[in-house]
Amino acid sequence: QVQLVESGGGLVQPGGSLRLSCAASASISSINTMGWYRQAPGKERELVARIFKSGITTYGDSVKGRFTISRDNAKSTVYLQMNSLKPEDTAVYYCRILMSGTGIPYWGQGTQVTVSS
Repeated sequence: QVQLVESGGGLVQPGGSLRLSCAASASISSINTMGWYRQAPGKERELVARIFKSGITTYGDSVKGRFTISRDNAKSTVYLQMNSLKPEDTAVYYCRILMSGTGIPYWGQGTQVTVSS
């Protein structure tokens, strides 16, 4: 069982920034993809950003140009730098990893991000 520990959520004003972190208990070599999803009240969970083993990144349309995903291979940790935050970015943000070989996904517990003045 792989554990994911998320941190970095909170309350921020519109236009502000936050950085989320997600540390995995698995070796980076065993992970295919690391990513972030979010779910706002009354809405479906959606992809925010993900980074593949190759280093290729993809982003949801609503966050392109504002959010940046990165990882620290030595720490098996993925980050989400969120800039120019908007009220519509308010949601619970979940870390997700997809294991190589087995294809099993693991989810973090979620961290609340609230953008409000």
